[in-house]
Amino acid sequence: MCSAAILRSINGVLAVICSIILYDIIIHLKPTLGDRKAMLHAVVLSLYPLHWFFTFLYYTDVASVTAVLAMYLASLKKNYWLSALVGAFAVVVRQTNIIWVLFVACIGIIDMSLMHGKGNAKTAKSDVSIEHDFTCATGTGAKGSNLKRRKSSVKAVNTAEHTLPKTNASSPSFCSDLVNEIWALLLTLWRMKWELLISFSPFLIVLMAFLLFVYWNGSIVLGAKEAHAVTPHFAQILYFSLVSVLAQAPMHFTFTHAVDLFQSFWRSRPLSYIQMFLALIAGIFSVHFFSVAHPYLLADNRHYPFYLWRKVIMAHWSIKYLLVPVYMYSWFSIIHMLGKVRSKLWILAYFLATAAVLVPAPLIEFRYYTIPFYFLVLHCNIRDDQQWLLTGMLYVGVNIFTMIMFLFRPFHWDHEPGIQRFIW
Repeated sequence: MCSAAILRSINGVLAVICSIILYDIIIHLKPTLGDRKAMLHAVVLSLYPLHWFFTFLYYTDVASVTAVLAMYLASLKKNYWLSALVGAFAVVVRQTNIIWVLFVACIGIIDMSLMHGKGNAKTAKSDVSIEHDFTCATGTGAKGSNLKRRKSSVKAVNTAEHTLPKTNASSPSFCSDLVNEIWALLLTLWRMKWELLISFSPFLIVLMAFLLFVYWNGSIVLGAKEAHAVTPHFAQILYFSLVSVLAQAPMHFTFTHAVDLFQSFWRSRPLSYIQMFLALIAGIFSVHFFSVAHPYLLADNRHYPFYLWRKVIMAHWSIKYLLVPVYMYSWFSIIHMLGKVRSKLWILAYFLATAAVLVPAPLIEFRYYTIPFYFLVLHCNIRDDQQWLLTGMLYVGVNIFTMIMFLFRPFHWDHEPGIQRFIW
């Protein structure tokens, strides 16, 4: 039962379960999408290279992703006890998943409070996405396979679309609208405090148990604590943005998207210039003072980040600074794409959760980006089949390359016996 084949097959089974969960989440969030398109999206996301590669190895990544997505799906269906239970399992698999437990609880609280007071204020109404808002109001997402019922709801969704203001990160009213949304949410939370406390008490139990574990263990880390000490690694959030938009290159690097992004900045000048200047300063500050070269990164030439660090980032002292505008474009593109259908509060919660997971991690590991990447893609309203097909082809090409390197390009270390292989 503990042979390599049996242990690795666990992740194979979990990968199948994960693809089904992805499909259910897509159907729930986008009830008007259609079964075939939802299946296409789920298949493409299942082929995401960082997720697909570790399906064949005995790593915790696939189990972690599956547990977090299952927790989120249960929360979307308002089964908070089951969601918290699966979230507890996700934390056992990987301790940093406590952040995603809190994120899911936060989104659930916002959703419940705003659905309770959705008719009171336009600001409150803006905190639910077009599809998600309609799903919660009608319950159609819970029966995603009923395509006829979902199609009959298109008119109502279009009506909801006009009541929900689009988020534009460059809009002059962005900050004031965000403050108004937060204030309206706090007032609603106060009125519903006992109802929310009862509904989301399971997540509070998980949080308290986690805090007790950290107190008993002396650290969030199990195993080599000295190698995984919390380190302010702000450059990590920049790397994540670039990796994420490259993984969605057919969606982010298009002429139409670039023009749309440019027009949104042009309409909001001069505030957009100030935002770009502040982002540039923050990016330079992050890469100069908070770029961490972990000993594992410098010593382990089995991982692709080892070569990217040496051949790209450290090829010349100026490269890490020249990449800052690329990071800026990546984050602005992500926020712009999310802002078309997500509220300001949702985007803020997502950014804070992603930063809380990645910034303390000293080691550059692309597999740490998988969960925030999935949350990003699942909540972008991208429906162009051609873009999804191109993304799928990109994933297949990368997967073929990485598997060829893993299987047919083994090498040996002089200081250690055995065969070494290239992995993410």
